Amino acid sequence: MSGFADAIVVAAGKGTRMAGLDKLAEMLAGRPVLYWALAAMRAAPSVRRIVLVTPADAVSRLSETDWVRDAGALVTAGGARRRDSVAAGIVLADAEVVLVHDGARPFVLPEVVEAVASAARRDGAALPVVAVTDALKRRTADGHATAVDRGGLYRAQTPQGARRGLLLHAFERAARDVEYGDEASLLESVGVSVTMVPGDPANIKVTERADLQLLRALAGGRAGGRADAPRHGLASDGHPFGPADGLRLGGLEIADAPRLFGHSDGDVVLHALADAILGAAGGPDIGRLFPASDATTAGIDSRRLLAHVVQRVSTAGWVPSSVDVSVLAARPRLGAARLDAMRDAIAGLCGVAPSAVSVKASTGNLSGPEGAGRSISATALVTLVRQPG
Repeated sequence: MSGFADAIVVAAGKGTRMAGLDKLAEMLAGRPVLYWALAAMRAAPSVRRIVLVTPADAVSRLSETDWVRDAGALVTAGGARRRDSVAAGIVLADAEVVLVHDGARPFVLPEVVEAVASAARRDGAALPVVAVTDALKRRTADGHATAVDRGGLYRAQTPQGARRGLLLHAFERAARDVEYGDEASLLESVGVSVTMVPGDPANIKVTERADLQLLRALAGGRAGGRADAPRHGLASDGHPFGPADGLRLGGLEIADAPRLFGHSDGDVVLHALADAILGAAGGPDIGRLFPASDATTAGIDSRRLLAHVVQRVSTAGWVPSSVDVSVLAARPRLGAARLDAMRDAIAGLCGVAPSAVSVKASTGNLSGPEGAGRSISATALVTLVRQPG
């Protein structure tokens, strides 16, 4: 991974409101809750490393789990309190910005992660929030309801982020006998201002059984990971520019831009898409299928790699039904004509209608290596369904 932030995923809690149920192991669209939380961090271009903090007795087991290894996560033991677990994670998280995310929030969008990371880098600390929309009431001493003005009230979400130095400062200065509900509260307690950025109503934390039911509805798998439920895959890829001309991007050849470094042709869009498809189907990533040590695939057209991946999952009974791709690049200019051409190329390779494919591009506010024009990264979200018949 490349980027300026490390993400600590906290998964060391006890889940006392779930009657002994291991909420992070519950299935959503055929994958555990924790899988999706790690996948969301992996899909964010700003995140270069993931640190997974778990109970001590789960470190060995999770370290050997395929999807934890595929996320590139470092696994370490947490403590009795949230602040103890975050403190354990920050030992391994040494990037400019540190993000802290609840392992029980599986469906945070990469765009939210990017917004928090960028704001924390710029302002020092940040968190995502959503406005309170329900009417609020306070119970009086005699048991009656009285209205509470919800103006200016927000629900805090994660990931919450801060420059690493500020977070360390907060841990050193904050009262040790106080249990802070989140990192923003910890930072605020020592005088650090925390910027709010827009969150997402679907970024739900699994706290009670009803939360799992709602998330399963969002995931399109109400039966809790039944064999025929739609599956979702999320993946990202990024490469720096190389010296050769002839960029390959989204199945297109762009002659007036330099090619990206890579063992194949460096097409980060198709690589992210292929990994997302493989992830949804429970397969290995393309790095294992087409290792850099294999000289026969050096410089190979990534359209061939993607076609192989689509055929592989088709053999297992899965086909793509929708594709959503985001490209982060300052150069070359990705206008409507090029994005439409990428959409059509991807639709043809995946065997879906162009209307089932979305391709978007951003300069990332001209931050990071992509914003400086040194590299391109892409994130892909794919839904697979059972092959008819």
